[in-house]
Amino acid sequence: MNKSFIILACCCCSLQAAAQATWDSSYNGTYYEQKVTLHRLLPDTRNEIIFLGNSITDIGEWAEIWNNKRVKNRGISGDNTYGVLARLDEVLSSKPQKVFIMIGINDIARDIPDSVIITNYRKIIGRMQSESPRTTIIVQSILPTNSAFTAFARHQGKDQHIRRINNALQALCLEKKVVFVNLYPEFLDAGLALDKQYTNDGLHLNGAGYMKWKSILIREKLMH
Repeated sequence: MNKSFIILACCCCSLQAAAQATWDSSYNGTYYEQKVTLHRLLPDTRNEIIFLGNSITDIGEWAEIWNNKRVKNRGISGDNTYGVLARLDEVLSSKPQKVFIMIGINDIARDIPDSVIITNYRKIIGRMQSESPRTTIIVQSILPTNSAFTAFARHQGKDQHIRRINNALQALCLEKKVVFVNLYPEFLDAGLALDKQYTNDGLHLNGAGYMKWKSILIREKLMH
């Protein structure tokens, strides 16, 4: 084989590896492992309704919010689309009635490219439809953030990315024939940031935020 060709091929591989190294796709921290190992040991129940996501989902007391023991919380603080893919077998093991998913803001904070996030979402939806075809999938848009707060600086100033991902998710859901709920505009203030009445850190929701979320799902006839 031509030596210059070998050098060129090695350079291309190095460039691809360098591009991959520009973002952090890790997910398996101690909290992730604690939660996933617990979830795997909990019994499956019939007609589960699962809320799947990161800390924004994790914080919600979903069974109490809906006064329904069939509602399960599968939010894990710090999770991203890679982490959801890695634990999707547990989420689908009960063949749930519904899965509400919101994931992606931690990917954005880590500068994972928009195209990669959408590719991961495509894999998530594809696996759900393949492994649990009777499950109703509800994709919920990524929420806005508010840069007036400084606690989560890496998550702030990414509004363009959030809107771009949300638009791509809406198109993907149309293609895959799954439900898309655009929560994003519902939580904006006049300055197009996450309204302070719904947050105390610019990223996560407070009680009023969860009640707002609940009211939207009721209005859209996705829960009751």
